Amino acid sequence: MARDTCIRGVSSPARLGAAAVAVACLSLLVVAARLHPAPAGYDTHTQLGMPPCGWAVYFGKPCATCGMTTAFAHAAHFELWSSFKAQPMGALLALATAVGFWAALHIATTGSRLGIFLARLLTPRMLWCVAALTLIAWVYKFVTWTP
Repeated sequence: MARDTCIRGVSSPARLGAAAVAVACLSLLVVAARLHPAPAGYDTHTQLGMPPCGWAVYFGKPCATCGMTTAFAHAAHFELWSSFKAQPMGALLALATAVGFWAALHIATTGSRLGIFLARLLTPRMLWCVAALTLIAWVYKFVTWTP
């Protein structure tokens, strides 16, 4: 019986895992929607009670993640161009989080095998591409930085 269930769809533990991923993604997006994007393009995270970026304070230059929270906040308000301008990788991650929520919700509710397909996309080559995009986004932030 259990084998038959796995053939038609993913197992119950996988569905619970997908539900957890959906809740995590939705939580990130809800928090981002409650934030007001900082006009400077960074430091939105201070609204969460966190201190300013130590890297930016010490070096006077942005860290690799400067602007990510601002990008998420813009994306959560459907301001995609502003999100991209704040931090291109942050905009992509915000969109990926939204897609991840819907995909995980679909898997959790239907038992779809979509997660198996998506997991196959996480190849070393894909991860290197993500790392390269992160580096490019950091260079962009470095060039556009105005303290």
